Amino acid sequence: MTVGQLAHRGDVNVETIRYYERRGLLPAARRTSSGYRQYDDEAVVRIRFIKRAQELGFSLREIQELLALRVRHGAACAAVERKTREKIAVVREKIDDLERIRRSLERLDAACRARKATEDCPILEALEDHAVDRG
Repeated sequence: MTVGQLAHRGDVNVETIRYYERRGLLPAARRTSSGYRQYDDEAVVRIRFIKRAQELGFSLREIQELLALRVRHGAACAAVERKTREKIAVVREKIDDLERIRRSLERLDAACRARKATEDCPILEALEDHAVDRG
């Protein structure tokens, strides 16, 4: 299939495929005598793998490592499991950070609603004074 067909089947744009090739995530395609790239069905599988891994929060570097482990099949299961546990820890940390931010914003919002019309904006004051709660 052509690069355009691969892009369509993989639900990415052509530049993404070229980028993946440059990064080594996608093997370089064989070329026709006229220089056009030609891909097989495995390229679609790989593109979809990359996209699903990105949706789960894996970076392209991490995906490259997972792809290398994918080639080894069964022997790689423990390594993939370890990488998944590491990613879960990162996600939990991000969730904790987002919860902290949400709580701080809710407190600022409550302070804003409680202020008198003649007072300065408590949100702007908190941001200017670096008084936003970090814990």
